[in-house]
Amino acid sequence: MRTLWLSLLLSTALAVSGQALAGESRARQILDRFEHANQWRDHVMVAAHRAGSMQAGKTLYAENSLAAVEGSIAIGAEIVEVDIRRSKDGEFVVMHDSWLDRTTTCKGEVVKYTLAELRTCRLVIEGTHTVTNETVSTLREMLLATRNRILINLDNKLEVGDLAGMIAVARDLGMADQVIVKENLWNQSRIDTVKAAMAAIGDGFQFMPIVADDAVHDAGFAAAVDHAFATRAIELINWRAGAETLTETGGPLFSTRMRAEAVRGDWHIWADTYAIVNKPGGFLAGGRGDELAVQASLPREAWGFWADRGATIIQTDEPKAAIAWLSANGYRVPYAGSGERIELAATASIN
Repeated sequence: MRTLWLSLLLSTALAVSGQALAGESRARQILDRFEHANQWRDHVMVAAHRAGSMQAGKTLYAENSLAAVEGSIAIGAEIVEVDIRRSKDGEFVVMHDSWLDRTTTCKGEVVKYTLAELRTCRLVIEGTHTVTNETVSTLREMLLATRNRILINLDNKLEVGDLAGMIAVARDLGMADQVIVKENLWNQSRIDTVKAAMAAIGDGFQFMPIVADDAVHDAGFAAAVDHAFATRAIELINWRAGAETLTETGGPLFSTRMRAEAVRGDWHIWADTYAIVNKPGGFLAGGRGDELAVQASLPREAWGFWADRGATIIQTDEPKAAIAWLSANGYRVPYAGSGERIELAATASIN
């Protein structure tokens, strides 16, 4: 009986160990592709915006929720993006808006609630207004949910100086290398300010600059950014000038020269196709956003357009549909030993 019990215990331990190694292997494979862009120009990584709460135009999960993270991992997304703020008592919490009204059962500003008070707020699924069992997560809880499973992009809703505290939490959990932090850059002065902040934090994590064509019109700026930070990715934004016009070229940043700069620097071009509340569809993507891909059933004019212009990471509100379409059309390379199932049938309605 004792022998049988020991055998069962050993089997269970091996199974748990195997699952942990599989998860770590997946995260390490993703990190390898993120850190070696030139080796993976034939693969478009997918980042799930606000943890990936939507599917086919419908919100399935509360944004920035642990449930949304689990959903994004399950469909094969490589990165989840979440937003970081502080509570009244200084805790880093996951919340996009400065106010709680839109996404929780509570009212008022996040910074006026202690963490204990935020724990009484329930996350709400936008659109249906369904109240979930989830409460506001701390940064630590969100990091623990993603550790060794997926990369996590922290969108800092605070000041540049607050990044040090966020990285400290990640380092304490032994996962700083799986964290991507980002800041907007628009001139040399801003580069110097952010570089000083990064130097104070040290290394061991991923820093990604954001460059938008409302302020930057020359691809040469990316060379200066890469020289300052030796970045592995740069998030490029093509602001939409008009409500009806679709960009034909991707704007000044999605140029032949920019693609050459990306290859020389061995960094990813990161494009955004997600929506912004109260802005025209595709506001960050010259009109070629998720709405065009899903609601208008023109994924090639959205995700395909940006991939053809050098994007090797696409941040989207529709990660499942994007992964399916990109896979079916030769823009993704399967991960070794992942057992990933690409639901090609899901593309039938949006091809």
